[in-house]
Amino acid sequence: MIIRKKEHWFKMLFVWHGSVLPALLPRLLLLFVFSLGVVYFRGIVFSFKIPLNPAPLTLFGFVLALFLGFRNNVSYERFWEGRKLWGALLNTSRSLTRQVLTLGNTKNDTSVTEFIDLLSSFVFALKHQLRGTDPYEDLKDRLDGKKRETVLASKYKPAVIMKLMADWVREAKEGGRIDSIQQARFDENLDKLSDIVGGCERIVSTPIPYSYRVLLHRTVYIYCSLLPFGLVDTLGWFMPLIVVFVAYTFVAFEAIADEIEEPFGTEANDLALNSMCEMINATIHEMAGETIPVVQKSSQNIID
Repeated sequence: MIIRKKEHWFKMLFVWHGSVLPALLPRLLLLFVFSLGVVYFRGIVFSFKIPLNPAPLTLFGFVLALFLGFRNNVSYERFWEGRKLWGALLNTSRSLTRQVLTLGNTKNDTSVTEFIDLLSSFVFALKHQLRGTDPYEDLKDRLDGKKRETVLASKYKPAVIMKLMADWVREAKEGGRIDSIQQARFDENLDKLSDIVGGCERIVSTPIPYSYRVLLHRTVYIYCSLLPFGLVDTLGWFMPLIVVFVAYTFVAFEAIADEIEEPFGTEANDLALNSMCEMINATIHEMAGETIPVVQKSSQNIID
């Protein structure tokens, strides 16, 4: 994800990195060349003048804009739900860390570090599960040999780590370090972790219906292809520029919606999961009295 400081309005006109324009440029150039051909032949195809005028295209463009707005709202809702789930993950991680440090007779318990490492591992394992990447590098130093083998051999690693944390709570209860009420408080936050995992998995496993995406995609490009024939008689050689500008607006809206509907990826406008994981890892270790160096990154660079 790209995080920038608020820039001057004039500089915003020339922002390249992080915009969808680089991906759209080949399509817009193709449409520009096509529009030049329409102007050159005066809208005539095989001796037949295509009888289009701006009126129906204007009405159709308004309807298309409404559908694109709905599409973007659906995609942003998925993006924002993902962000809320990871915000809840930060809060729940802090709550669990506070509980393990303060509840019961665990102040000088060396297994507290084990629990915090499990919690940190859970966060990184969830990131890799959502992205479909290999978590070995992030987990190898946070888990001991037996736990590491168990987690890495599993398919749903965050769920397995949650079970290991629940085992820690059970052992603390059996060892007399916490009582039944405190155990129930731990279970409440572990249930919250389970809800967060389920919410993230719901977003990943339930994409926007494919038929809807195809319909909107086809409609956008058919509209952009017909637009030159409707404007050629009124705009002449100036028409290709207007057509490319209008097409950029419609196609860019579709591209942005496609990009943010899967918020856990690694594209420029997806959630900054790497930074979120590092922040959660740093805050829970700091609460435990440890110091975790946080790399300061420029606000002009890609975070993830």
